Order: sequence, then C-alpha cells, then structure tokens
Amino acid sequence: MNLSPFFINFKIHLSPKATRPYHDDWKIKKRIKMFGTGSAQDTTFVKDSTIQTFQKDVLDASMKKPVLVDFWADWCEPCKQLTPTLEKITKSMGGKVLLVKVNAGKEKELAAQLKIQSLPTVMAFKGGQPVDGFAGAVPESEIKALIVRLLEGDAGNQIEQFMEMGKAALEAKDFGSAIQAFGQIAQSDPTNSDALGLLAKAYIANSNIEEAKQILATVPPTDINNEAVKSARTSLELMEDAEGAGDISKAEKLAFENPENLEAQFNFALALVGNTQLEKAGDILIKIILSEPGWNDEAARKQLLKLFEVAGHMDPFTLKYRRKLSSILFS
Repeated sequence: MNLSPFFINFKIHLSPKATRPYHDDWKIKKRIKMFGTGSAQDTTFVKDSTIQTFQKDVLDASMKKPVLVDFWADWCEPCKQLTPTLEKITKSMGGKVLLVKVNAGKEKELAAQLKIQSLPTVMAFKGGQPVDGFAGAVPESEIKALIVRLLEGDAGNQIEQFMEMGKAALEAKDFGSAIQAFGQIAQSDPTNSDALGLLAKAYIANSNIEEAKQILATVPPTDINNEAVKSARTSLELMEDAEGAGDISKAEKLAFENPENLEAQFNFALALVGNTQLEKAGDILIKIILSEPGWNDEAARKQLLKLFEVAGHMDPFTLKYRRKLSSILFS
C-alpha cells in the first residue's frame, strides 16, 4: 500500500501553536472537560496497526472522528514515556478521539512513506488526512491542547450547522426547531452570545417569555451590546408592551370607536405587535406620526425603530416602513 501521494505536502513540524508552553493549563483542562470523558479502563479506543491495516485503522476511521497515530519503537526510550500518556488521555476521552500505535521499528516501509524522521512522532488525522502533529516526548498539557484543537474544529462545524438550522427555522416560524438548534449551541458553549440572543428570540416568538428572560440573564456582561442579544431584549420589551395593551379585540374596538384618540390607536398598535401583525401595527404607527410626530415624546417613531431592530435591517417590513418614515421626517 503506497500512502505517499496522499501526504506529499505534510510535514511534522514544531509550530508555535502546537508546542507553546501552556502555563494556563487549567484552560486546557476546562476545554477537555467540555468534550466529556469516559472510562479510563476502556481499551477499545487504542489499537496497533500495520501498513496492511492502516487504511482501515486510520484513514477510514478518521472520517468519523480524529485519530492520533503514535510512531514508536522498542529501542526508543522517550517512546516509553509518551505512549502510556497517550493511552491514558485517549481512554479518558471516552471515544471522542482514537489512538493507533505503529511500531516504526517493524513498519519501516509505512514510516518511510509518511516521512517519519524521528521517534516518537505523533500524527493527528481528520477526514482521511494528517492535520497536526508533534515530534518528541512532549508534556501532557501539549497532548491535551492538540486534542482540544482537533475537537474544537468538529465542535465549530457543528455550531455552524446548528446556527444555520436555527436561523432557517426562525425565518420559517418553526420556533420549536429553532429553540432546539440554538439550545444545542448554548448547551455546548454557554458563552456564545449570538446563540443565546437567537434562542431568547425563538422563546419570545413561541410565547415562552419567562424562558427568554432566563436565557438573557445568562449573557456575559461584556456581550450586552451583541446584536442578537440587543434584538432579543427589544423583542422582550415589545412583548411586554403588548401585554400591557391588554386584549387585542378590546383594543381594536376602542381604537375603532375613537379614531382621533392617538393613545387608543397606539395601544391597538402595541396589541397588534403582540399578535405578530406587524404590517397593521406599522400602518397605525405611521398614521400617528403623520398626525402628530411629537406625540407622547415621539412614542410612535420609537416603537417603529424597535420593530426595525427586531425584524432586521434588511427585512421587507423594515425596508418598507423605513422608507415611509423617512418620507415623513424629511418631506
């Protein structure tokens, strides 16, 4: 089996990223813990391989999860220190990453094809390709840092997928699916403020106001100006305004009976927003602005701006009513 064509451009190197000293080892431990651990007694995640089985053991297996390949030899003293550490860490990860051991003293052809120049050497494979690695008996913290890099790459892809799914579900008004997608991100990364803001918006759209408040309360103070978070807070304000407007049928009746009463009209607009009838609410708010722009400290204009923020700057509603508002203010 000739592997050289697959890896001709790959070289093990001691890059600053791969080998920098980790004085803040607690951060690495925290990230490792996030990915979960398994039983250290489990031996199914560690195996020996040869040139005949390398395709199955490493290339095929790495299509599903990261694989570390440990090149060692009986005469290599540093290998005797590194290999047990690799085995311990791999087993503790509970199957998130696999370890394949290759005796380079016996598998000389395989080692030559992969251009192994010194022992021990560890190569990390993902998607059937080598993506990282190191040479020498490195500290345990560096091995864990390598695993974190490998797994965070997978987590990043999953987060991106869940984010796309959640946004699509939110746009399609499938709020249950949106909650599930954004919830997956928030569970794996509780500091992801984009996901927290969108999760809160999905809860609000699904009339789960208390859940939305709880989610927003977990947003880190440094991210209070995050766009998704600000939009969710504004959505929450709009829903609370709508609740204050009371029953929509009563608000409509009062507005119909008092067409010149701007407060009754405004109250009806708030109720319409709570019932997700934004177009009708927008029309009423525009009429109020046309009638008396400064009424109640420009309440109608401010309410429209809140709706723009929640709907999104490029949403058809925002584009339509921003044009109407501009034509009034700058006419």
